[in-house]
Amino acid sequence: MGSRKVTSSEPLDWQGKHVTVAGLGVSGIPAAKVLHGLGARVTVVNDGDDARAREQAAELEALGITVRLGDGATLPEGTELVVTAPGWKPDKPLFTAARAAGLEIWGDVELAWRLRGPDAAPWLAVTGTNGKTTTVQMLASILKAAGLRTAAVGNIGVSLLDAVLGDEEYDVLAVELSSYQLHWAPSLRAHSAAVLNLAPDHLDWHGSMEAYAADKGRIYQGNRVACVYNVAEKATEDLVREADVEEGCRAIGFTLGTPGSSQLGVVDGILVDRAFVENRQKNAQELAEVSDVNPPAPHNIANALAAAALARAFGVPAKAVRDGLRAFTPDAHRIAHVADVDGVAYVDDSKATNTHAAEASLAAYESIVWIAGGLAKGATFDELVAKSAKRLRGAVLIGADRALIREALARHAPEVPVVDLDRTDTGAMLAAVQEARRLATEGDTVLLAPACASMDMFANYNKRGDAFAEAVRELGAGA
Repeated sequence: MGSRKVTSSEPLDWQGKHVTVAGLGVSGIPAAKVLHGLGARVTVVNDGDDARAREQAAELEALGITVRLGDGATLPEGTELVVTAPGWKPDKPLFTAARAAGLEIWGDVELAWRLRGPDAAPWLAVTGTNGKTTTVQMLASILKAAGLRTAAVGNIGVSLLDAVLGDEEYDVLAVELSSYQLHWAPSLRAHSAAVLNLAPDHLDWHGSMEAYAADKGRIYQGNRVACVYNVAEKATEDLVREADVEEGCRAIGFTLGTPGSSQLGVVDGILVDRAFVENRQKNAQELAEVSDVNPPAPHNIANALAAAALARAFGVPAKAVRDGLRAFTPDAHRIAHVADVDGVAYVDDSKATNTHAAEASLAAYESIVWIAGGLAKGATFDELVAKSAKRLRGAVLIGADRALIREALARHAPEVPVVDLDRTDTGAMLAAVQEARRLATEGDTVLLAPACASMDMFANYNKRGDAFAEAVRELGAGA
């Protein structure tokens, strides 16, 4: 971990500056409006030209913003800066042309960072393949318990531009950042930041695992107080070692085991801090009990430790960590207990849309009937099944790429009974839950942890989880 003094970027004069905004939607439209309001000459380009895009374009054009629909490849003449929606891939022809012209390319996060005022609230930032939203929400809950004015913002759905430019005053922001957003945020410098974990994801966008990890690691650049990493995943510590940070910034680990010096961990069911205490070689501060974490699954305890580490880096007292964790309620479809039917627990973790998330979910229970499948997005399932085989009492497979999971089960868990549901109609989830009930015995957990995306059968993972919960309620009604 290299040390250097990092200075903030100089404010820009936006008056008359020709800015091209790439993409409409939840980030492009606010960016275009903000830039226009600052006096910039804004052109929005967008690949799509459907009814929704035309409606959005009309709204912007009424303000005097130029919009080009169906032409997101060509760089408008005279462009001085490009601001992009985070999902646009780096190899787009528009960006190739911008780089050839020597232009900077920012995302909406970079724009928000550059527009911060001199007394702006510092950012406590979180990224990782899984657990970002939960950790940021836990962090915000802890900060609020400490009496601080804060909000959970960023990739979580609340615009950073709104947080930075709105009338609300904050003491500190809890910021969720995706790898896409970090790729387009070259000057971001957080107070403290955490990378929760790293597993192959979005490799079609980044091009390689190395590029994906490097973009995640950007979150540590220029950190002032703490770079928080996962002791169980060396790759996250490696990113800390590679980061250039401000002098005095510390590497802080979190672990589900007994923590060493400069770490947070777990001792006899207690979350403890050996990082932000006097004489950390000998002393430890109790923060909360494992039972204060909702739910107390291993991966969620890790999320809580990461959130606590960032809060403690900001000077939050131990009592606020405990009170914040107790007050926190996770979002739906994240390892959520739906009901018990005939002594069998039914748990909805529809948000487990990749193998890394599903592995964490499966590790939380001892005896599982697993409902899995959907769109694999290029994933393989051998490692997941091999690690989880001893916990599986049965599996019910749904979705377009279920054969990949079935084949992995045949290789690594051949004794596990498998039901392969060749259905995509609206009743498929009810059938899956009914089959899972048939396989389960008292004390088992029927776990929806698909390890796949949902769009082959459902609009999103929320709808998939809703269908599961509805099926379980119907099951219970007929019990």
